[in-house]
Order: sequence, then structure tokens, then C-alpha cells
Amino acid sequence: MAKALLVMVAVGGLMIAGAQSAPAADMKPIHTQKVKDVVVTLESESGQWKPAKNDFVLTFTSAQDKKPVDAGQVSLTTSMAMPGMAPMLAGATLTPEGPGRYRGTIEFPDRGTRQVTVTWEGPLGKGSAKFSVPVR
Repeated sequence: MAKALLVMVAVGGLMIAGAQSAPAADMKPIHTQKVKDVVVTLESESGQWKPAKNDFVLTFTSAQDKKPVDAGQVSLTTSMAMPGMAPMLAGATLTPEGPGRYRGTIEFPDRGTRQVTVTWEGPLGKGSAKFSVPVR
């Protein structure tokens, strides 16, 4: 009986965890950028960032064959210039989900265009991508 209860709790926990993260097919691109032989894609369920907590996926694929590539250690940071003030900075929390795929969260207090910097260092070598993303 205790064993059956443990199995039911474990399966229920996995189902809840799976329901909280959108599958890759449900993601919409926010921005895609090619850097040398790598394509970096930022995606979310809505295809945009909003003022609040945002969940997203960052993927790295080969520009040649479109297959996932291991980027190693990855970071995503944002900044927004504020006239007469220091820039607003935000860093994402990233968790690897498999080769070339990282799930992340980032929070923004307000609207505005963020300058995004993605950096990586690993089997691909060292690289970075910089682009703008509106928060609306």
C-alpha cells in the first residue's frame, strides 16, 4: 500500500512539473540571431516579454544542419538605458534542459526596450550575441 502511494505521489509530481513547462512546439520566437556557425533563438509561450516574471527558452542550433549544439556555460543579461540615471540591469536564471536548450526566467518591473546579451563558453568555444527586445 505504501509503495503504491509513493508511486502515485511521484507520478503526480511529474505530471504537475510537466504541465508547468511548455513543450517546444508551443513556444514562439522572440528573437533569432546567427553568430558565426550558431543560431541563438530566444522563445516564450507568447512570443514576447512583459513587465512581470517571464519564462523563456534559449536554444543553440547549428546554422548548417539545424541540430542542437552544446553551448556549455550560458548567461543572459539585459540592460535598459535611463536618461539621467544608471541603466536598469536584469539577469536571467538559466537551467540546462538538454543539448543546446536552456530554460530561463527573468523579471522586469516596467515596459521598455532591453538590450539583451547572451554569452556562452563550452564545446562551441566562446561567443556572444547582442540584440534588442521590447518589453510590452
